[in-house]
Amino acid sequence: MHEIVANDRLGAFCRHTHVELTGAPGRPLHGLTFAVKDIYDIAGHRTGFGSPDWLRTHDPAARTAPAVERLLDAGAQLIGKTHTDELTWSLTGENAHYGAPLNVNAPGRVTGGSSSGSASAVAAGAVDFAVGSDTGGSVRLPAGFCGIVGIRPTHGRIPLDGVCPLAPSFDTCGWFARDAGILNRVGRILLGDDVPAPPPGRLLLAQDALAIAGETVVDALRPALDKLAALIRMPEPVIVADEPLTRWMDYFRVLQAAEAWACHGEWIAREKPRLGPGVRERFAWAPTVRPEDIVRAKARREEITRRLAELLEGPTLLALPSAPGIAVPRNSAPPVLDDLRVRALALLCVAGLARLPQISLPLATLDGCPLGLSLIAAPGNDTLLLGLAASLMR
Repeated sequence: MHEIVANDRLGAFCRHTHVELTGAPGRPLHGLTFAVKDIYDIAGHRTGFGSPDWLRTHDPAARTAPAVERLLDAGAQLIGKTHTDELTWSLTGENAHYGAPLNVNAPGRVTGGSSSGSASAVAAGAVDFAVGSDTGGSVRLPAGFCGIVGIRPTHGRIPLDGVCPLAPSFDTCGWFARDAGILNRVGRILLGDDVPAPPPGRLLLAQDALAIAGETVVDALRPALDKLAALIRMPEPVIVADEPLTRWMDYFRVLQAAEAWACHGEWIAREKPRLGPGVRERFAWAPTVRPEDIVRAKARREEITRRLAELLEGPTLLALPSAPGIAVPRNSAPPVLDDLRVRALALLCVAGLARLPQISLPLATLDGCPLGLSLIAAPGNDTLLLGLAASLMR
């Protein structure tokens, strides 16, 4: 067991599914260490998916997930697997079975989830980078809460074979780093993209997203927006949605629930797993979603996708908060967590519904805690976001 994992005081690394693998020598990522969220298969090891019952009822993987293989082939050293929220269906980073990893940059507050362990390990400097996943915000929110860089790529850019699904039409392979240059290097391997990114064009500022975050957050983000304007150009205010963003969140929630039940309903009915608070209620609600609501949500998703395609035509960027505020305290009351979930998903659903890449940048603080600023780009403009992040954070 790697020394960092053996002495883990963050609660970030899994002991029940530990794995350590050396990358190929002399390759582009040689010398970098990384961890992977415990939803990625590693040959010969069981994948835990944040659930002791999932771990118990599934055999060791026959092969390693291709995304992880790419990183090993590129020379990076895998030192362990990291904790996730249960079945990845939560945003706080608190798992009823395995606890909550520490957020070293906001002590006493949550990391965000579901890629909680990966974000915690990166923020603390335990690894150079870490792989997570992002369905409804599981990379972008922890990146914002933990003060690190994190990206959700264009949906479908990176293969998800050998990865536990939640909602396949939203699921993506994302990753974190403290250093934007390392994030970019990892991206070139995972995306397989050496084509130079176009220079950024217009910069749009999502007014309806800012309204959800509130005036205090907007004031805290203003210096970061000024820095962005100096690098690109003055942002143009826009209204992203043609109705309240909370309605877009409703479409996302309906589709996510339908897909999650399609993926795991049979297993849940058969095994009756001990689900923790929040996750239990969401899986109880999922099979009750009405077919007509699913049809409506699918239709609206395509309309939203077209609307965003027009808004982001060319190398246009859309700026918005990564989260509605700083991380909430650990063990917060359910009403606090419910408010976080609603307001966070209203911000995070935009990229998910339209299948867009989004990067969270640690460019601000509020009350001594990290506050992320996000940029969304058109499909396929992932390297534009990665290159811009490296320029902004030099």
